[in-house]
Amino acid sequence: MALLEVKDLKMYYKVRRGDVKAVDGVSFEIEKGEAMGLAGESGCGKSSMATTLLRLLPNNGRILDGSIKFDGKEILDLPEEQFRQDYRWQRMSIIFQGAMNALNPVHRIGKQISEAIITHENVSKNEAKKRAEELLEMVGINSERYRNYPHEFSGGMKQRAVIAMALACNPDLIIADEPTTALDVMVQAQVLEAIQSLRKKMGLSMLLISHDLSVIAQTCDKVAIMYAGRIVEYGPSTKVYNNPLHPYSYGLLSSFPDIMAPRSPIQSIPGSPPNLLEPPSGCRFSPRCPLADSKCFTDEPELMAIDGKNHLVACHKAGALGKVGEQS
Repeated sequence: MALLEVKDLKMYYKVRRGDVKAVDGVSFEIEKGEAMGLAGESGCGKSSMATTLLRLLPNNGRILDGSIKFDGKEILDLPEEQFRQDYRWQRMSIIFQGAMNALNPVHRIGKQISEAIITHENVSKNEAKKRAEELLEMVGINSERYRNYPHEFSGGMKQRAVIAMALACNPDLIIADEPTTALDVMVQAQVLEAIQSLRKKMGLSMLLISHDLSVIAQTCDKVAIMYAGRIVEYGPSTKVYNNPLHPYSYGLLSSFPDIMAPRSPIQSIPGSPPNLLEPPSGCRFSPRCPLADSKCFTDEPELMAIDGKNHLVACHKAGALGKVGEQS
């Protein structure tokens, strides 16, 4: 039984002009101890997926349909107070995108970590303080920095502190939403290494959200490629990285430089993600796809197994990816 099972999940934002279809029929599973990556451009619904799982939606966000099962139990049906007490931070926690915005600037770092422990567990302030100090040490921060304020930490240290906060209640699943945003390359590598080490040490499952497929290939067991609120490719990370079946996946990979390959111009994906108030009919990537024909603009492709039963793709042209490179 999967730790997290998401099926046909739909979450829309209600605005004056209609519904923004941020998560529109998404399905995936994460096994116990497994790491899954969720990749795609900005505006494709990745962060909306994360906040939907934790039910941290703004007032205009609403879950219309679908199922979220955690350890076999449907959690969408739970009252908010029960979900907050029993699941959010206890069993699922999140490393927010941009640690600078995730930490309260007027409270000490240690107090912010201790507060999560006290809120969800019946422990004393001293016990919570001791555990917060241990968590800081675990992520590579001296416990003496417990009383420091966020402005006294560097960007990398703030991100490590947010990781410590996510681990405060020993969750089973961590959602890491672009955990290396605004960090330089060296610090990014250190933070990702710390997350990987802690995940393996504590036996955690993880959902890593990123636009960088190379990072996901190095840190995750499988990956889901998200575009315009839907998953267009889903499978083992190495398979998707080495043999992308969807033109969008191919475009994401081609947009990053390869330091091992001969020097050449970086390929980009033309255009931008569609307006999710009125997404295109048929395949949502068709207006930007170099392989699209009339069928792509009218018929919506289903997510189907192409390269083995565990590698799925939603594309009418999945077998013609070589032509993408020829046209670039």
